[in-house]
Amino acid sequence: MARDLASAQGFYGAVLGWDFRPTRLGDGFSVAFHDGAPVAGIGALAGSLGVPVAWTPYFAVEDVDVTADRIRERGATMAVGPLPFGTGRAGLASDPAGAAFGFWQGKVIPDWSVGHDSAPAWLELRTRDAFAAAIFYGEILDWAGEPSGCCTVSYEHDHVVLRHGRDAVARISGGALDEDPDPQVRPRWHVHFRVPDLEGAIEAATRLGGRMASPVQSTPTGRSVVLADADGALFTVVAPQDRPA
Repeated sequence: MARDLASAQGFYGAVLGWDFRPTRLGDGFSVAFHDGAPVAGIGALAGSLGVPVAWTPYFAVEDVDVTADRIRERGATMAVGPLPFGTGRAGLASDPAGAAFGFWQGKVIPDWSVGHDSAPAWLELRTRDAFAAAIFYGEILDWAGEPSGCCTVSYEHDHVVLRHGRDAVARISGGALDEDPDPQVRPRWHVHFRVPDLEGAIEAATRLGGRMASPVQSTPTGRSVVLADADGALFTVVAPQDRPA
């Protein structure tokens, strides 16, 4: 959700190498592609919906009304909708810990590959109680349910990992399983985007009005940093450990 679609496209095009295409959702919404694969959607909807500029995950569901009822039944909050949106219907909610998320009933662009193999994006929920969050999302989104094609949930290295087939689609972290929930954690879904050059992404972001929102983190498999765009929306970029020549 961005205040100005053209400015957001210019920022993320320069920082992440995306190109944008219009959709049937109207002039106020576009889809970002990277190497021909759809990565994310950007909509100039913050003013009309009264929500902050932010990256928010939207999960595909079979029935938005059933999902909304499940959310309310479990003590969470429906913020917007469900309402008609382009070619489908959508809703915006927050889970019991306060993390915002959306859900969508309708057609999905083919080859959408968030979380799949070496896809350019994946999701992580950082929350106070990973076990409680896994139960909540599992119940409202039918994760680990009976229908064919749904996801499996497992515990891996103190994280709850949601997989579709062999692909890790999302991760939920809230501290080690034998520890109490961390009261200092502000629950939020984090979106991660892969880039070939971390320093190049940082330079482009700061040049276009963004900023670094964390120090650069380094692991044996890669380097990452949290960035904020010109409107303050947070996202993480991840690059290989070896810098490009």
